[in-house]
Amino acid sequence: METRQFYTRKDKIVLACGNVLLALFALAVLVPLVYVVLASFIDPVVLTNQGISLLPKDWTLEGYRRVFQDKMITRGFLNSFLYSSSFAAFSTAVCLLAAYPLSLPNFVGRKALNTFFLITMFFGGGLMPTYLLVSNLNLINSPLALILPGAVNVWNIILARTYYKSIPQELHEAAALDGASELQYFFRVLLPVCKPIIAVLVLYQFVGMWNSYFDAMIYLEDQSLQPLQLVIRSILVQNTPRPGMVADAQNAAMMAKIAEQLKYATIVVSSVPLLVMYPFFQKYFEKGVMLGSVKG
Repeated sequence: METRQFYTRKDKIVLACGNVLLALFALAVLVPLVYVVLASFIDPVVLTNQGISLLPKDWTLEGYRRVFQDKMITRGFLNSFLYSSSFAAFSTAVCLLAAYPLSLPNFVGRKALNTFFLITMFFGGGLMPTYLLVSNLNLINSPLALILPGAVNVWNIILARTYYKSIPQELHEAAALDGASELQYFFRVLLPVCKPIIAVLVLYQFVGMWNSYFDAMIYLEDQSLQPLQLVIRSILVQNTPRPGMVADAQNAAMMAKIAEQLKYATIVVSSVPLLVMYPFFQKYFEKGVMLGSVKG
């Protein structure tokens, strides 16, 4: 027998206000995204003079053609994908390995290590000590300068540790009775049932590295090693597109209009990997976040 849920007048008002706020928030997120995507396909002259147009004759792929023909953007895209993939894999492996002993109740020094990790979340050495450390390790102008320093993420360790605690202890006991060592249990038994939290950690780290540009601006001097974000920074912040991207424009006004379209096209191109990744991780994302942050 179904039970009907009754709402008072006050409840209905609160729900209506909540729905309105959610709708406004969704519009605040969707409208800029839709505008950027549409603007990247519209002729720069039409976009400057009339704004967004839905007429097919006003649409063009010229912006994307210029973006993909620029070697620095192509190289930056490949560099960003390589850095983000390597960082996500390495950082996730480190966090999973570090979180496992911290989740064991009989691990000696567990509380002291947990406290030590928590302190690093609130206090850091700052930019200059970090730069000196990277310099002394001879990592300047090396991709490892982007991957190694931030590989240990305390928040991700806490998420993984809490997720481990949500797994029944009987699984560990059964593996021990079968003669499995701690390493065998971790790699053959535990990790296969930790796909949700692994997906969450990989997505967090990939997105974080993909959107990062400050470390690359400090540590990478060679332009051939720079990620896509630095190229985008020059286009969006400094308003200086790559010279070859607008070299065939006949006058300064046309160059400015083309540069405006290139901004939108570059933003869309840089967002594609994240939009492609999310559907594959979505089924694990909610479960991994909830179990890794609530249970324990």
